[in-house]
Amino acid sequence: MTTTHQFPEDRVHYTWDKDPQPVLTINSGDQVEFSTREVADDQFNKDSVTEDIARLDWARVYPLAGPVEIRDAEPGDTLEIEIVKLVPGSWGWMSILPGLGLLPEEFPEAYLRTFDLSDGQFIHFSDNIKVPITPFLGTMGVGPQNAEGQAIMPPGTFGGNMDTRHLTVGTKLYLPVQVAGAMFSCGDAHAAQGDGEVCVSAVECPMQASLKFRLIKGKTIPAPQFQTAGALTPKVDHKGFYGTTGVGPDLMEASRDAIRAMVEHISENYKMDPKDAYLLSSACVDLKISEIVDAGQYIVSALLPLAVFTEE
Repeated sequence: MTTTHQFPEDRVHYTWDKDPQPVLTINSGDQVEFSTREVADDQFNKDSVTEDIARLDWARVYPLAGPVEIRDAEPGDTLEIEIVKLVPGSWGWMSILPGLGLLPEEFPEAYLRTFDLSDGQFIHFSDNIKVPITPFLGTMGVGPQNAEGQAIMPPGTFGGNMDTRHLTVGTKLYLPVQVAGAMFSCGDAHAAQGDGEVCVSAVECPMQASLKFRLIKGKTIPAPQFQTAGALTPKVDHKGFYGTTGVGPDLMEASRDAIRAMVEHISENYKMDPKDAYLLSSACVDLKISEIVDAGQYIVSALLPLAVFTEE
């Protein structure tokens, strides 16, 4: 029989650490209800403006709900997390942060936008652009082995800040247990994001999340794996996509070239400020490795779903 637990809203941590004390201990098969804060830990609100970025306390970024201990979990086991429910809060934000993102030289100045999510279906990016709300938790991870004050932002084989947009309702995530009790934590919720999160933020928001845990004893996996419940992009597949590419021997540079071309395409064809085109790319454009086997000349594609435009 499944037991449902409520994780206390006031218990968060900001780094990965070895031997943490669990906030909650559960059995395999149990479900936990989380209420996660947006990634800036309430330092922004729906009325925030770009100037508020300068006052950001980075020590409070990435508040994670956890850790949750799973009884009998040991290194070498696998933890299955079934994503049962995700409900975004009523507002969200996106930003350009100086020095971060895929194109920091092209976008050196801070920029912040907030969005009303109360529609429940779409993020109204502009009068004629509606990005479907497709919520997921940007960070889900077990305790990493030998961590001590480890930053949340980089992911690892333990999971963590994976920003994998397909971890939506119905998906099952599998994480390799690295410490006794697994010590699971989550947060950094997003209302929408494209593959790549290219400007370094998605549509960041608070989230109500229900997760069900199952311990798989004796099964070892090298890094996170997941199984979705259906199609990867069902909310935008009814229309076509516009693609730009980057070509060359370096996947990072090819990714940058593809996004540069996409920002230019959106700016020119939809009469949009480049800053907003960059944000839109982060919210809904998917980066794909289209080719990686031909003599060291790789192709990265950036795919813009035309379904987000209400007028052509």
